[in-house]
Amino acid sequence: TNRRASVEESFKKLTLQREEVVKRRDKLMDHIKSSQAALEEQNRIKDELRRDVGTSKEKIAEKQRELEDVRDQLGDAKSDKHEDARRKKKQEVVELFKKQVPGVYDRMINMCQPTHKRYNVAVTKVLGKFMEAIIVDTEKTARHCIQILKEQMLEVETFLPLDYLQVKPLKERLRNISDPRNVRLVFDVLKFEPQEIERAVLFATGNALVCETPEDAMKVAYEIDRSRFDALALDGTFYQKSGLISGGSHDLARKAKRWDEKHMAQLKMQKERLQEELKELVKKSRKQSELATVESQIKGLENRLKYSMVDLESSKKSISQYDNQLQQVQSQLDDFGPKILEIERRMQNREEHIQEIKENMNNVEDKVYASFCRRLGVKNIRQYEERELVMQQERARKRAEFEQQIDSINSQLDFEKQKDTKKNVERWERSVQDEEDALEGLKLAEARYLKEIDEDKEKMEKFKQDKQAKKQAVDDMEEDISKARKDVANLAKEIHNVGSHLFAVESKIEAKKNERQNILLQAKTDCIVVPLSRGSLDDAVRQSDPDVPSTSAAMENIIEVDYSSLPREYTKLKDDSAFKKTHELLQKDLQSKRIQTPNMKALQKLDAVTEKVQSTNEEFENARKKAKRAKAAFERVKNERSSRFVACCQHISDAIDGIYKKLARNEAAQAYIGPDNPEEPYLDGINYNCVAPGKRFQPMNNLSGGEKTIAALALLFSTHSFHPAPFFVLDEIDAALDNTNIGKVASYIRDHTTNLQTIVISLKEEFYGHADALVGITPGEGDCLVSNVYIMDLTTFEDT
Repeated sequence: TNRRASVEESFKKLTLQREEVVKRRDKLMDHIKSSQAALEEQNRIKDELRRDVGTSKEKIAEKQRELEDVRDQLGDAKSDKHEDARRKKKQEVVELFKKQVPGVYDRMINMCQPTHKRYNVAVTKVLGKFMEAIIVDTEKTARHCIQILKEQMLEVETFLPLDYLQVKPLKERLRNISDPRNVRLVFDVLKFEPQEIERAVLFATGNALVCETPEDAMKVAYEIDRSRFDALALDGTFYQKSGLISGGSHDLARKAKRWDEKHMAQLKMQKERLQEELKELVKKSRKQSELATVESQIKGLENRLKYSMVDLESSKKSISQYDNQLQQVQSQLDDFGPKILEIERRMQNREEHIQEIKENMNNVEDKVYASFCRRLGVKNIRQYEERELVMQQERARKRAEFEQQIDSINSQLDFEKQKDTKKNVERWERSVQDEEDALEGLKLAEARYLKEIDEDKEKMEKFKQDKQAKKQAVDDMEEDISKARKDVANLAKEIHNVGSHLFAVESKIEAKKNERQNILLQAKTDCIVVPLSRGSLDDAVRQSDPDVPSTSAAMENIIEVDYSSLPREYTKLKDDSAFKKTHELLQKDLQSKRIQTPNMKALQKLDAVTEKVQSTNEEFENARKKAKRAKAAFERVKNERSSRFVACCQHISDAIDGIYKKLARNEAAQAYIGPDNPEEPYLDGINYNCVAPGKRFQPMNNLSGGEKTIAALALLFSTHSFHPAPFFVLDEIDAALDNTNIGKVASYIRDHTTNLQTIVISLKEEFYGHADALVGITPGEGDCLVSNVYIMDLTTFEDT
């Protein structure tokens, strides 16, 4: 029986151990499944990153080739800045119309393109003023646009409303002209998009024909048919059917360049687009570090997965071993069955025999212990022994149960010791305690933050209400301001018109007054007596003296002509034409009656004039000497100005190349500067060019943003080196720089800290990480806008 109990205990123990291993196997299988899913995801990310990095490198090379081709096409093409600004402004007008008025297409030149460059001049000649015309859908749209032009006082524009144009159909037979050769309709050598503007293009070109030579154009225009046609040559010579002939000109060739400039503008846009795409591809190519991180994570997952698989196989083997052991123990338990039955039968026989012997023994014992039992008051000795035996058996049973429990606990302890769970339990208990402590702290922080969030929400709601109210007030004020601006613009326009009219009237009045004064002076000179009701002709002479300040109004107040003796036929003249006719008759009569009489006061006037000439000569001499002194002073200042400017230019020219090389960290970099006007350099511009490392020479506006920044910093530092200021302030100069160029600029500034103090405003850690100290400005809480200032000294930290 004890052996069977031991075997059953072993069976239970093995069953418990197998269940633990099965649980571990299930956990391992779940872990392996999740690890495999994570590994698949990481492999997918790795493939994407590797594909992005790989394709980005190829695309970078491809985009760089395309960008180089575009730059080669752009070449050294220069454009007139003023013309570019004017065209940009005109294009802004079109964009304004597109935003405010539906139905606006674009300018004719922006939607049309000759099929070949050889037709540029001819197409330009035919389109004429319609090249810059704005095409719209309806006359109403055009009127709306014109109203906007008037309100905003913009330049005059030409509009082509598609529903208003009177278009003549194309003559199909003109497409079949074979002699002379290569005669084509101008309409056919134009590409245009969208097709809705066909009426406008046909309106501008008509049935005009383009020919190879002027001779062919003349033949087509006047000789090919009884009808005449508009024909022009490739050089712009235009034979109109009306008989007018206009030749090509330099101005026409300049206008024809607009098609090339349009192509150049498209190339510039393509260049900007390629540069943006190149930046994005460079960002993707920089994912190499991210790819390395993902690969390391994949290796970690693979290692964990490998160990988990090994552990899983070990668990499966353990389960198989436990199954074998359980099977063996079960077979042992099964073997105990027949043996136990035989033993039980034999024991039953023995029990019967023992029972007979016991009865005999009981009879004997009753006789032997009769007196003893009577004395103890028990029926027989067996009753006494049973009482004691029950207690003894109970103690034995309890002892056996305790021993069985002890064995079970010891087995469990052995199993748990083999698992080494004590350390895990201690570790997890510590971890749980730490997490509970952290949880308590986080709960307190959460309560505090929730309270702050509620307060901030209340404040934010209040601010939103205030903002909404102020926004409404601002909108109302902006609407009032807009109306007021329109009213002011209208009033200003009216004032301008009235002022112009008033100025014209005042000018006419002033001219008449001057004419009146000249007549009075002439009368005084000719000794003609003019009847005056106030003043005299001598007053007119004094007023004409340049040394005496005078105005026509003052002259009018001093002298008043008496018209009472004037014949009535002259005083009744009110019509301008009658007055003019009478004036002409009087002039003719005066001319016929004029007699050259000697002027008796000529000698007196000669003396006065001689004296006047002498005083004028003295004044002229004094003025000449004064002008000479002023000229000498001016030349002295001019020479000093020129010498100082040249000294500054020379210093910058000598220093800029070395500074640019240091900034670029490459001796192949070149920078040079020189004045456009060597005689007086301050009157004209300064020519500044630089060659970036590893690139050919190209204009400054073709450089990238980072290259322009490095070039500008070289000019800035070289200018500063002429007369150094106490410190330098640089505001976000690293905006267009990559990390490599940021490091170069920061190293240059660090190398020159002995003679250059710099205050840098930057948001990039790669730049401000090289500083001696950091100053941070943050908004602070308060009733009004306040700022907090934080300063950190970086010199206390070691360079890494």
